[in-house]
Amino acid sequence: MPQFMDVHHGMKGISADQLMQAHQADLAIEDEEGVHFEKAWADPESGTVYCLSEAPSAEAIQRVHERAGHRPDEIHPVPLTV
Repeated sequence: MPQFMDVHHGMKGISADQLMQAHQADLAIEDEEGVHFEKAWADPESGTVYCLSEAPSAEAIQRVHERAGHRPDEIHPVPLTV
């Protein structure tokens, strides 16, 4: 299944607990769209959050994140990894 990296801006000051809560909200509904969120990273200083997932499409990721309450600003396919 294709991998994607999505990016959220404007989350300045996010804590580890808040990041975990957002990730858990995604995990709770990811199966409904055939998505699997693998990992999330955050930079509280800049307010940037990154999420790595496997999904059938960027649109499926968008739908899960929107329903979980944190719409991504960018979604990028990750066609190559090493």
